[in-house]
Amino acid sequence: MTKINKAACIGGGVIGGAWAARFLLGGIDVAMFDPHPEAERIVGEVLANAERAYAMMTMAPLPPKGKLTFVRSIEEAVQGADWIQESVPERVDLKRGVITQIDAAADPKALIGSSTSGILPTDLQRDMKHPERMFVAHPYNPVYLLPLAELVGGEKTSKETLEEAKAKLATVGMKGVILKKEIEAFVGDRLLEAVWREGLWLIKDDICDTETLDDVIRYSFGMRWAQMGMFETYRIAGGEAGMRHFIAQFGPCLSWPWTKLMDVVDLTPELVDKIADQSDAQSGARGIRELERIRDQNLVGIMHALKGGDEGRGWGAGKLLAEFEDYLWANARKVDKDLGEAQPIRIIDTKVSAAWVDYNNHMTEHRYLQVFGDTSDGILRLIGVDLDYVRDGHSYYTVETHIRNLGEAKLGDALYSTCQVLSSDEKRLHIFSTIYNKATNEAVATAEQMMLHVDSKAGKAVSAPESVLSKLRAITEAHASLPKPEGVGRAVGQKR
Repeated sequence: MTKINKAACIGGGVIGGAWAARFLLGGIDVAMFDPHPEAERIVGEVLANAERAYAMMTMAPLPPKGKLTFVRSIEEAVQGADWIQESVPERVDLKRGVITQIDAAADPKALIGSSTSGILPTDLQRDMKHPERMFVAHPYNPVYLLPLAELVGGEKTSKETLEEAKAKLATVGMKGVILKKEIEAFVGDRLLEAVWREGLWLIKDDICDTETLDDVIRYSFGMRWAQMGMFETYRIAGGEAGMRHFIAQFGPCLSWPWTKLMDVVDLTPELVDKIADQSDAQSGARGIRELERIRDQNLVGIMHALKGGDEGRGWGAGKLLAEFEDYLWANARKVDKDLGEAQPIRIIDTKVSAAWVDYNNHMTEHRYLQVFGDTSDGILRLIGVDLDYVRDGHSYYTVETHIRNLGEAKLGDALYSTCQVLSSDEKRLHIFSTIYNKATNEAVATAEQMMLHVDSKAGKAVSAPESVLSKLRAITEAHASLPKPEGVGRAVGQKR
């Protein structure tokens, strides 16, 4: 899959800073140009929120974080970049001028994406020498979490450019959707504008306040849209007869005088004050950074819920997250470990994030199980039981786990885990894992686990192949000389 080697971000506001975070956490070096005197602070705060969100989102091994460099000119920013993202204010003259500058200074083969919310790419590429490599890459806030980018070409954009952009975005966990034609505001903003316009009328006419309107969205169709969008949702609403029945039943409603979409709300000072006052009453007690963190945590939770749907294959943004994690595991740096070394194998290095703690800032129970699960997955990968192996229909299933909590892991603590193989045979794998505090090297928790090698299609235990058993035997024989860990075989409630 084609990767982005170096990115340049021109404009470091809410969108540009979040693009930079998406690239940096994907292991891509970023050169940032923004003349705003506080650009470094603003981008730094966005990046901090993104790192917090990624720590909640995945335990897959992210690549080493890219290097962020602030530069003094567009020309300096684009040197060596193969993806250049323009995110300056939404004025056609300003954007066109910046893109023309980028075009003159960048490698002729570099991709140039604009974050515009609605300006036609044909208008933006008017003065370019190499317009075939320029397109709109319209993201959604926060760019580092919401994975969609609308890819829109202008009259002079090549089809190859759009396909290359789509492939490159996949390597940073994004889904590029290519529109067939350019149109003002593209697809997403046209839909949002329709809902936004109706919402303004509902507030103006005192049908409801802003909090009620948001409640209607987030407690109903917003939840459905997160997984299936609009048309697939309505297809289900048509029952067994499907979409044709739905349209036949509800299509006539389109001619009823329900909507004010063709009427523009007059945003008088009084209406602006009304909306602002209601919005402040709704969430004004919280600062913008706190609201961003709450938003990010909720989005991560939704993606995790969607990742486990459809019999483990995921749905919507959750399916995309699962595919991105597969990509991360497949491209992770291969750790060269001596399988015959007589010591527990160090597997996981992680940090206790804000999403992992309870009201006392202590790591919650299920997070210990998550780290132990990732530890056992790490051992399995060492012996060849990787994603391809599992896709082929075989794996090890955990059939028994006993966790002991020996200490406390708190918010911000750096942790690592080790694994010792106690015994193994053709079907069974018996391991003992320990989580340590990285600063003190003190054991925080242990887990003893028994796993069985299974044919997942047949649903029964079977012998592992020799390619796996040979590596497993090497570890088992090396670990046979180690002392049995304290706590092996303990029962719940057993006195020490």
